[in-house]
Amino acid sequence: MKIVIAPDSFKESLSAPEVAAAIARGWRQVFPEAELLLRPMADGGEGTVDAVLAATGGERRECRVCGPLGEPVLAHWGWLGEGTAVLEMASASGLHHVPRDRRDATVTTSLGTGELIRAALDAGATRIILGLGGSATNDGGAGLLQALGVRFLDAREVELPPGGAALARLARIDVGGLDPRLLQARLEIAADVDNPLCGPRGASRVFGPQKGADPQQVEQLDAALEHYARLVAATLGEDHSRHPGVGAAGGLGFAARAFLHAGFRPGIELVAELSGLADAVEGADLVITGEGRLDSQSLHGKTPVGVARIARAAGVPVVALAGSLGEDYQALYAAGIDAAFALSPGPQSLEQAMTSAAAELQARACDLARLWRLARG
Repeated sequence: MKIVIAPDSFKESLSAPEVAAAIARGWRQVFPEAELLLRPMADGGEGTVDAVLAATGGERRECRVCGPLGEPVLAHWGWLGEGTAVLEMASASGLHHVPRDRRDATVTTSLGTGELIRAALDAGATRIILGLGGSATNDGGAGLLQALGVRFLDAREVELPPGGAALARLARIDVGGLDPRLLQARLEIAADVDNPLCGPRGASRVFGPQKGADPQQVEQLDAALEHYARLVAATLGEDHSRHPGVGAAGGLGFAARAFLHAGFRPGIELVAELSGLADAVEGADLVITGEGRLDSQSLHGKTPVGVARIARAAGVPVVALAGSLGEDYQALYAAGIDAAFALSPGPQSLEQAMTSAAAELQARACDLARLWRLARG
């Protein structure tokens, strides 16, 4: 019996490797001799580095970088060997670095993410994979570019301060100092959104409020990014602001595409590829996936559906375990998930559910294994 366990994290509760381990413990209570292949997954957001390292055996590295508010933070990234590095923006410039009472999307910077890229280049990386989920920033990736040598100047030839609002004063972009090593490196962006930079579906209006922007600041930021995009187009000779995905991570996707020629792929696709999920699924009897909540929104670039797509191509059934199920979760059945189950054994608070998640995952996996044994006769 070969079972592939490929879940995402349960946010603010368990990492993807912890979820996979809990499911494995439950399954082994019924089938101690089963071949279990653990492939923790992620969609490009927080937890991407650890998921990839757990599956590949790569090396976790740390460095101190500039956080979104300008204060130092300890960030991590992964070295996979053969010139490949995997980074996640959340580690350096994530919203979790900003206390709720200090959230201000007009001033947060992506500088630390650029410093992570620089650390990867220092290590000899020629392929850099960057996950964009969970950012605190709305600066169009200007901070990232500053860390890599680009200068953003006002009408007096003074460098702009950090943050998206300051881009309204941008008069000139100096790309002469851009790190030349980037010409020899391939940057791949792992993101699960298709938003443009500006407008009704742009970075500021869609994601700004969750980063602390009030309605007036949303309009201010959108106008600043429009101005920024015009100057970038004038400097580089091409307008990238309307391409799908460039609005990811407060517009960092825009900077990555326009200045660094980055390619974009769904995060789950990249993580699955790095983790060898397709090879693991071949010949399996069952795939078990899951995440904190399953509902119709999970259809849009989330891990369980991405895992199910790969399993379906190999003709392997898929079961999902989730902390909770939305009313419309059955829409996932048409996307390749054969059955879905919630963890909770009864009424409980969110705090209780998060605290007991590992034990409940193990218990539900054990229940699932017992049902599997019954079905097999």
